[in-house]
Amino acid sequence: MERLRARGEDSGRVTAGATGSDSGLDVMGALRRSHAAASITVASVGEEVVLAGWVQRRRDHGGVIFVDLRDRGGLVQIVFKPDTSPECHERASGLRAEYVILVRGRVQRRSDETVNPKLPTGEVEVLVDEVRVLNRATPPPFAIEDDPDVDESVRMRHRVHDLRRAPLQKALRLRHRLFQAVRASLSDQGFLEIETPMLTRSTPEGARDFLVPSRLQPGSFYALPQSPQIMKQLLMVAGFDRYFQIARCFRDEDQRADRQLEFTQVDLEMAFVGVEEVLACLEELTVRACAESAGIEFPRPFPRISYAEAMARFGSDRPDTRIQLELVDLTDAFERSDFRAFRGVVDSGGIVKCLPIHDAEALSRGQIDRLEAMVKKELGGKGLAWIRVDGNGDWQSPIAKFLSEAERGAIAKRCEARPGSLLFFQADDATRANAILSRLRVDLGRRLGRVDGRDHELLFVVDFPLFEAAEGGELTYVHQPFVAPHEEDLALLDSDPARVRGTHYDVVMDGVELGSGSLRNHRADVQRRIFDVMGYGRKQTEERFGFLLNALESGAPPHGGFAFGLDRWVMVLAGAESLREVIAFPKTQRGQDLLLEAPSEAEDLQLEELSLRVRRPAQ
Repeated sequence: MERLRARGEDSGRVTAGATGSDSGLDVMGALRRSHAAASITVASVGEEVVLAGWVQRRRDHGGVIFVDLRDRGGLVQIVFKPDTSPECHERASGLRAEYVILVRGRVQRRSDETVNPKLPTGEVEVLVDEVRVLNRATPPPFAIEDDPDVDESVRMRHRVHDLRRAPLQKALRLRHRLFQAVRASLSDQGFLEIETPMLTRSTPEGARDFLVPSRLQPGSFYALPQSPQIMKQLLMVAGFDRYFQIARCFRDEDQRADRQLEFTQVDLEMAFVGVEEVLACLEELTVRACAESAGIEFPRPFPRISYAEAMARFGSDRPDTRIQLELVDLTDAFERSDFRAFRGVVDSGGIVKCLPIHDAEALSRGQIDRLEAMVKKELGGKGLAWIRVDGNGDWQSPIAKFLSEAERGAIAKRCEARPGSLLFFQADDATRANAILSRLRVDLGRRLGRVDGRDHELLFVVDFPLFEAAEGGELTYVHQPFVAPHEEDLALLDSDPARVRGTHYDVVMDGVELGSGSLRNHRADVQRRIFDVMGYGRKQTEERFGFLLNALESGAPPHGGFAFGLDRWVMVLAGAESLREVIAFPKTQRGQDLLLEAPSEAEDLQLEELSLRVRRPAQ
C-alpha cells in the first residue's frame, strides 16, 4: 500500500467524492488498485486496500449502505457508514448497478451472523474511507447473474454485459490457462511455434471454404484456412520436424452447439515418427494441460478402442464409456425373418440393432412414446420399436406378435433379457441406426444413472476406415485425403479400397471428440493412388495438389500430427453445454454476430474495387 501511495504522493491526499464521472477524464487521481476483489481474505484484516470494479448490487440497511463490488476475479462486500465518512456515504446512496467505482478502505471481519459462506470473501468486508465514481452506467438489459432469465439472443446482442457474468469470466480464465499449458507442454517437448498464412487456397477439408476476393488479382479468391494441414506438412518437408501453433480456422458449415464458423485449434505435426510416438506426445500434452488448467488428473496410458469396436458396442466413434449400456447387433437373426419391417431393411443392406436396458421399470409407456416422437422428429428415424419384459417374464410390445420363436430366443439370449428389461430397436441403414441408438444410450444412461462414477474419461479411438461411400456411391475420404493407410492395407488400395484402414486417431473426452490426427502420406506415389480412388483425374490432381506432390518428391520424411479443438476442449472442462459459453464473441446458429451486426452488406465502392457484383436475393 505504501508503494501505491508513493506513486501519487505529489498530488496530495484525495478527498472523498472529490471527483466523479462528470468531472473530467482523470477521475482516478492518485489512487490505483492494490488488490483484486477475490484476494481479500481473513488474512487481509486490518490492511488498507484500494479496489476497483463494478457495482453488482447496493443495499441500504438502516443508514449503513452495503455494496457488492465485482471485478473479473469475484465479489467482495464494501460498507459505507455515515459516521465513518459522511461524504462517502452520501455518494454511495447514488450508486446504481454497473457503475464503475474505485474505493479505498480497511478490511475488517464480518460479524458472525453476516458471514456469507457462499462467497470466498464471505468472512470479510471493506469499510470505505474514500470512493470515486469512475463512470456511470445505463441500466443493464438483464441481471448480471450466473443464470439470468433471458433469451440467449438478448445475451449475445448485449455480449459486453453477458461477459461480466461469473460463468463466462470463469470459462475465459480457464481458456487462458489451457492455452498457456498447451504452449508450455509442446515447447518442453521440443516443438516450435510457427504461424501459417490466413490467406491461402482452397483445399478439400470436408466443409465449404470462406472465400476472400483479391483486389490485386481481380476475379481470383483466397480461401480462409479450414486447417493448416498442407502448410504444416510442407514445414515437415522443409526440415522443421516439430511444429505447432494455436491456429484460427474457418469452415462455412451449419452451426451446432459444438460448432462455430470460426474456431481455434492446437495444431501440431511431427517428423520421423509412427503412430505410437504421436499418441505418446498427445497423452503428455492432454494430461498436463488438463491438470494445469482445470486440476483434473488422468492416468496413463489412455485406453484404446478401434473404430469398428466403438461403432459395434456404442454406435458412435466418440463413445462415452462411463455409461454402462451397450448395443447389440441382431442383423443376422432377421436375415430370413417373416417380420417384413426388419427383413426388408436387412435385404437392402441395413442393420437391426438393439439397446437393452435392464431394471428399467422407471420408464413409463408415456415416456417411451415421447422417445419415439423424438426419434421421428429430431433424429430422422422411421420409428422406435420396443419390447418390455414384465415381472412374469412376458413380453409386452407392439412387435412381439410378429416375432418367431427363434427370433425371440436370439433376442433374449444376446440381449440377456429378463424381467424388468426394456429393449429398444432400430432397423435402418447403419449410419442412422447407430446414431439414433447412440443418442438414446447417452440420454437414457444419464437419466437412469447408468454411469460408472468417473467424473471424466479420456480414450483414443484408432483404425478408422480410410474411405467411405458418398451419396452417389463413389468413394470419398472419411477425414481428409492426406491420411496414410496402414502399411499392410496398401495392396487393398487397388483391389478393395473400401476395406483400407487409415492411420487415423481421435482423442475423446467424456463422449466429445477433442481432436483428430493421423500419419500422412509422405510418398507421392501413395498420395496419387488415393486421389485416383477418389476419382480425381491426373490433370485435376496436378492442378490442385501439384505443389504438395512436388514437395513430397523433394525428400519428405515420414510424419504425422494432430489438431485439438480448443473451444471444444474448454467446453468439456468447463462443463458447458455450448461453445458459445466459452468463446468471448461467438456467432449464433445462423452465423450472425448480434453485437457487431455481422455479416453486413458491402458498400458499392468496396465491391467495385474488388471487381465484384452482388446478386441480392429477392425479398
